[in-house]
Amino acid sequence: MSITITSNVIDISPAIRERVESRFAKLTRRQVPLITPHVIIHKEGLKYQIEATAGVRHDTLFAKAEDENLYAAIKDLGQKLERQLNRYADKPLAQRAVAGQPVVGEDEATAEEVDAEIEAEFIEAEYETQAEAQQAQS
Repeated sequence: MSITITSNVIDISPAIRERVESRFAKLTRRQVPLITPHVIIHKEGLKYQIEATAGVRHDTLFAKAEDENLYAAIKDLGQKLERQLNRYADKPLAQRAVAGQPVVGEDEATAEEVDAEIEAEFIEAEYETQAEAQQAQS
């Protein structure tokens, strides 16, 4: 995966690049392909601000983290992206649970109505059998 990391304030060292790439590698565990992930690093006073955007199918993930320690900010950013990605990946499962429940409409019979119909048919068949037996005896 190719991650674009930009910063106007600091030079992107191999250690920073490796840390960001390792956090994004953890996101691939959800098996959702990330489209053009981009990370921007700013420094406001003593704090580092990190923003990340990553496209996913039909949506875009965005997270922003701020901390005095650059590596702590990268960790927070990764956790925020992971929460968003989990929510995105689990959304179809949540919708499927609601959609899978049966809906009883006016045309559909309930279980009690079906049981009553079967019992009525059984009683009618038993009555006809007894009537035939009486005719046969007479």
